[in-house]
Amino acid sequence: MSDNPKDDKKAQEVKKEIKKHQKEEKKASKTDENAAKIEELTDDLQRVQADFENYKKRVDRESAHFREYACSDMLKKLLAVLDSFEMALKNTDDPEEFIKGVELIYSQLYTALKDEGLEHIEAEGKRLDPHIHDVMLSEKSEEPEDTILEELQKGYTLKGAVLRHSKVKVAKR
Repeated sequence: MSDNPKDDKKAQEVKKEIKKHQKEEKKASKTDENAAKIEELTDDLQRVQADFENYKKRVDRESAHFREYACSDMLKKLLAVLDSFEMALKNTDDPEEFIKGVELIYSQLYTALKDEGLEHIEAEGKRLDPHIHDVMLSEKSEEPEDTILEELQKGYTLKGAVLRHSKVKVAKR
């Protein structure tokens, strides 16, 4: 230390100035680091957004392609039914054979639909279920009320979901 108090005071002021300058440099350095980090994160975000947009476009293309060709297996089965109809229509001379041919075609078509998950809704003799049956008529009967007396039009489910309700006639008292 110096003998002169003014020199000590100046030295302290210089030290304070140096510390202040060092703090400012640290702040500036931290700000530069933060700016670099923000820039890096912004680039990452833009890349992720671009990847996501590309993903959405790819999924849309694949989905459209799937919808276009999803029915192809079913259509192949229906082409076989169409061929059978054409054959039957060429051979209409014998009514009994024609009827047998149409029955075979019906069986072929029903099998193709059943293979795709189509099921007939059982109705006659069952109790009315408004989730799967539509009441078209009611008739006085000895049967318990809401028993299905007749199926007017068949109903179907596709893989468990109602595709078409059965149209029915029910008993009433």
